[in-house]
Amino acid sequence: MKHIMPISVLLVVVFATMSMAGNVGLVNFKSAHSVPATADRLERILAEKGMQLFLRLNHADGAGNVGITLRPTELFIFGNPKVGAPLMAKQQSVGIDLPQKMLIWQDESGQVWLTYNDPDYLADRHGLDKNLAPLLKVKQALAAVAQAAGTP
Repeated sequence: MKHIMPISVLLVVVFATMSMAGNVGLVNFKSAHSVPATADRLERILAEKGMQLFLRLNHADGAGNVGITLRPTELFIFGNPKVGAPLMAKQQSVGIDLPQKMLIWQDESGQVWLTYNDPDYLADRHGLDKNLAPLLKVKQALAAVAQAAGTP
């Protein structure tokens, strides 16, 4: 049964998604850690799951280089061609949204969030069946890594 998303993960993702009204197509998950700690945890989890990390970008550092102060914000670009390539074979335009991205950021109140593109939104955007096996794998994997990186 390891291929079925645990109900707790699903409920957390559904609740977290609803917590940030106005972010159409995004899933938001609260982190119990700082941005750097969440980012370090995410990097380790991606490696453990065999996902390729293409880029870890510190937006706050980049903003600081041009004299702009930005709350802690890091972007991860990662994926697994075994999952992404079959989606592109079905609809090549999905390649504009692959590899996957996850943003770790701190809001005005100090709360840290993990945010990623909702796979259902991407399915709608590119005319893909939401029940395609690779898309379901993406959905499950993103929820699992966000939960693992953000929970105590």
